[in-house]
Amino acid sequence: MAFGSFEKGEEIEANAEINMVPFIDVMLVLLIIFMITAPLMSHAVKVDLPKASSQPLAAAGKPVDVAVLAGGEVLVNQKPVAMADLQKQLQQFPAETEVHLRADRGTPYETVARVLAAASAAGLAKIGFVTDLPETR
Repeated sequence: MAFGSFEKGEEIEANAEINMVPFIDVMLVLLIIFMITAPLMSHAVKVDLPKASSQPLAAAGKPVDVAVLAGGEVLVNQKPVAMADLQKQLQQFPAETEVHLRADRGTPYETVARVLAAASAAGLAKIGFVTDLPETR
């Protein structure tokens, strides 16, 4: 802490240190206020819901695995399919069927886009990209 001197002189120097005690007091008061009010801020409305019996949703079935190799070959459920026949092959599955798309890292984007277009034209809208987890070092 800096204290002013009692020497009498013509020049009076200003104290350039910041007094931190008031700031700490304000922060402690704010901390206490937030600790008290935080549990009260839940906006959940208590509702007594009625009891009803229901049937679970039927499973959509097994997803379709579509693999695209780096050379442009397409496999549907591990069976090779020509790109021209892909849409016809995918139309055999119901519209709610999920498509799991596995594309090789070296696959051109054009090939992946053509597979996505064929799946969309076949009426399959649920498409997921399957990837590997990155290696941890």
